[in-house]
Amino acid sequence: MTRDIEQDVRVRAAARNNAEWCAALCRAHGITGAWDPRAWTSAQRTPPLYPDAVTLDPGAGPRGIVERIDDSPGASVKDSFAALDLTADGFEVLFDAQWIHRPAQGAGAGGWEPVRTDAELAQWEQAWSAGDSSGLFPAALLADGSHSFLAARDATGRIVAGAVASEGASVAGVSNLFAADGDLDAAWAGCLGTLARHRPGLDVVGYESGDDLAAAVRAGFTPVGGLRIWLRH
Repeated sequence: MTRDIEQDVRVRAAARNNAEWCAALCRAHGITGAWDPRAWTSAQRTPPLYPDAVTLDPGAGPRGIVERIDDSPGASVKDSFAALDLTADGFEVLFDAQWIHRPAQGAGAGGWEPVRTDAELAQWEQAWSAGDSSGLFPAALLADGSHSFLAARDATGRIVAGAVASEGASVAGVSNLFAADGDLDAAWAGCLGTLARHRPGLDVVGYESGDDLAAAVRAGFTPVGGLRIWLRH
């Protein structure tokens, strides 16, 4: 029982942290979501790759979620506890993933640095998307002190790896981790070292699947609970 409670606490912390990041990105696009104890939701369609709802409690029900979003084709729901069945509402499972957790570490020696200017953020986004994305991360996000874009650069100053770090009340979240050369082990080492340097004492959370999950486990994370992404076709 104690282990189940510990796992639930870690999953809830990761889900809340991720929802706060999704809400911040939406605010930067002029979209204001709504919070209640069971979910964060947006009545207005959210930007590409970001959900219209994130559940915060396994007791969240389909009606309480679907009725609070624009559920037209393209809508998505992050089912943080893999507890919903949205098939009757026209949704299909897009993919499953695992929340991950890594205990707080002491002071680190990571050499990544935060993105500080609009131009640097544009460079970060181009590196993250391999040149296929533009404008998903507005410059307004740089004014939000709870979230930062971390970047690793090569000798020429080119961004070659990065991640988004989101600091919550009890955890630091990592999302959008990438490595231009595909070396996720080195990317996790640099990111986690930097977090330990700038945010010592905070557990680190996130979610991953497939090969990305395997890399996170090699970096010291433990999978602590499943989540599911639903998409309305």
